[in-house]
Amino acid sequence: MHFKNIATIITIIVGNKINGCYNYVMDIQKARPQQNLVLQQNYIIAATSTNTRKAYQQDIRHFVAWGGLLPTTPDVVVQYLEYYAAKLNSRTLIRRVTALKNWHLYQNFSDSTGHPLVRKTLTGIQNIHGKPKDKAAALQVKDLITMINFLTARGTMHDWRNNALLQIGFFGAFRRSELVAIKYQHLQFVHKGLEILIPRSKTDQSGEGLWCAIPYGDATLCPVVALKTWCEKANITEGFIFRSITKSGIINNDAIAAEHLNIILKNLAKLCSLSNHKNYSSHSLRRGFATAASQQGASLGAIMKQGRWRHYDTALGYVEEGQRFTDNAASIILDKGSWQK
Repeated sequence: MHFKNIATIITIIVGNKINGCYNYVMDIQKARPQQNLVLQQNYIIAATSTNTRKAYQQDIRHFVAWGGLLPTTPDVVVQYLEYYAAKLNSRTLIRRVTALKNWHLYQNFSDSTGHPLVRKTLTGIQNIHGKPKDKAAALQVKDLITMINFLTARGTMHDWRNNALLQIGFFGAFRRSELVAIKYQHLQFVHKGLEILIPRSKTDQSGEGLWCAIPYGDATLCPVVALKTWCEKANITEGFIFRSITKSGIINNDAIAAEHLNIILKNLAKLCSLSNHKNYSSHSLRRGFATAASQQGASLGAIMKQGRWRHYDTALGYVEEGQRFTDNAASIILDKGSWQK
């Protein structure tokens, strides 16, 4: 049987005594288009990561602040690119063009950025003004040990937290957004170490969940023991693991801000008199792990698995950085004075 509307179904189920029910159903039906529109907007928003969406919004605001109007034309986009060609990194301009493209497409306007003149201009800017990407310094294991020894010796609540933070972040090759989001219920202490559930991440936007396994270490470095110690001292049995702490030592329930990781690492590196402390960021932990693992002979597959890299080229860049002096052709000539033979 085919029912044309909800009112018909209700009439058949409960009989004819449904005074006022039809009007109620009609109100629901009228409200549904608006509800569906809200749902649709929410789903569209969820299709893009929060960081990407914020970056695009900032890019659009920058274009408008310069004097650009929306919708725009290819000529105006070219003028914008020419104005900032020598002032901004070419990669930043590429992202801003992408943001403009998305704005036009989702507002049902023609894509002004797809014009050949825009693409040619952008390519020319890359060829003339392009420069290597700034990268965070990879944290070396010896420097990590220096930091851990400093924190252990001082022994404040901040230090116990930061000790666990650095070791888990390094050996788990965590992105900062993943690291600060870890909750106690995500932890599974097992015979060989620790398993951490990552409910959602940059490479898992759909929330299928990824696992990171961290084994026990030794007396010098042991992320599992460091985490246990912090949880015991802070009496953490639920909620966020890496929490904000007041100057007086009061531990809050909220997680530390992801941006705060950069400050923690830079300040600690400076206190430990590390020469390149200004070049450290939260990414130094993840980068340092991949580089160190590569130097110790870990396979690319193992490194990608631990760091949850999905793209081969990205992980390969870290591996190559750690193996620049491995099987180096120049070293064959220079080694043991072979050139004299």
